[in-house]
Formats: sequence, C-alpha cells, structure tokens
Amino acid sequence: MFESTSSIIDFTRAWGKSNNDQWETLDFSMLKSDFIKTKSEPYVWVNSRCDNFLYKLLFVALNLSQGNIKTLLFHYNLFLSNDQFSCIARRCPLVRRIVFVSWNRIKKVEIRKAIRGWNDLESMTMPPLKDPTYVFQEISKNCKNFRELKVMGRLDKRFALSLVTYLPNLKVLSVRCSVLVKEALILVLESLKYLEVLNVSHSYFVVPISHIDRNTICEKASKLRQFVTCMEKPCIMCDRTRMDCGLSRWHKFKEGIWKDDEVSSLAL
Repeated sequence: MFESTSSIIDFTRAWGKSNNDQWETLDFSMLKSDFIKTKSEPYVWVNSRCDNFLYKLLFVALNLSQGNIKTLLFHYNLFLSNDQFSCIARRCPLVRRIVFVSWNRIKKVEIRKAIRGWNDLESMTMPPLKDPTYVFQEISKNCKNFRELKVMGRLDKRFALSLVTYLPNLKVLSVRCSVLVKEALILVLESLKYLEVLNVSHSYFVVPISHIDRNTICEKASKLRQFVTCMEKPCIMCDRTRMDCGLSRWHKFKEGIWKDDEVSSLAL
C-alpha cells in the first residue's frame, strides 16, 4: 500500500477529533503511492490496493471536513486517479491553496473543471507542463485572488509566455531547483509588473549566461521586493539540480526536503 505507515497512523489520529471541529487543511504530504514508472502514458502504474485505500481515506476525511477545507497538500509521489481528484475538487469548493505536483493520471478536463470551482484559489504549487496555457486560462477567468505560484520544474520561453499572458497580476513566483532559460526569466521580469517576490535558488541556466546577461537580470530584478538566489558557494542543492538536469529526483534526498522553499508562504 502506502510506503509511509507512520504517516497514516498520524493522519487517522486526527480523525479522533470532534466532528464539530472545522477542518481547513487536508494534508497528504507524507503519503506516497505504491507505483511503478512506465514508458507510456500516464507514465506511472499505481497498485490497485493503494488506490482503494486512498479512496477510504478520502471518504472519511472529506465527510469530516464538511466542505471547509481551504488547503490541499499532496506528496510529490502521491498519484491521484482522475476520479479521486474529481471527488476532492467537488467536495472542497473553498480551496485557497493547493500543493499538487503529480498530475500524471489527471485529465485536462478535470483540472479545468476543478479550477472553475475554486473561485477563492490564491496559491498553487504545480508540476512542469509542456503547455500550461489551459491551467492559466482557467485561473485567469475564475480565480480573481490568485497571487502566488510555485513551479517544480522547467521555466522555458513557452511556459513564461503563457504565464505573463494569463497571470499578469502574479505577485509571488518560485522556480527553485529548476532549469531556467535566460529569455524566459527576462520575459517574466519585464512583463509581470506586479511581481514582488521571485525565487530562483538552486536553479541553473540551460545555456550558461554571460556577465552582461547576469547584470541585465539583476538590474531588472532590482524592482522586486525580494529576489532570492543562491549565494552559497559551493552549494549542495545547486549541484543536485545540475546533476538531475533540473528535474530533481527528490527520492534520493532527505525525506521532506522537497517541501522547502526560501519563500515562507510557499514552504510546507
């Protein structure tokens, strides 16, 4: 089933609270699927017993929450099925923050439908997508208070163009431990007029940037309230990102390190 039995015990202990308690956070950040990676879509196979057990957890948690959940947190190796995600989205209409980076088994139509129902959404931590336009379009139309985004993956020109087109009012952005394309980063700095905080710690550029490029980036970032970079030399996390080509293999690291972020509002 799940790899972390202790986390299940901790979670079930929380169920012992009075039903009168208004749950505001559904925290599955310690629960991992029993899965095997595959070469064809959805690129992962999940043990059916694991799926069934997760269904039971969700059934109890969502019933006890009575629709009051505002924060959804999922482990990067917890692969929800399309039906599981649909159920969560339907039963949690008040969500303001979601940390969910394993979308392999979720259809685009369900992602769209979920965001349409999350009118109070303010913050999202998401996986790298070749084309995130459909996500940002729905956020732009339905989530007027959306203000912060964390992307656990690559920031390229296509991603940046979609971001600045549909989320021009974004205030906080984190792309730590990611691959950066120089033109994409400059586009973000030039176009997101309301951006206040940008975290690029432990990330690296696909093509090494020159001293002139570095100065240009720093100059454009000077308008920000906070521009977070890695100043430590040498840096273990920077080396890890480079070795993993910007798609960090978090399972090799200390458990829970994927939750870190230099921006406190995005850390877990």
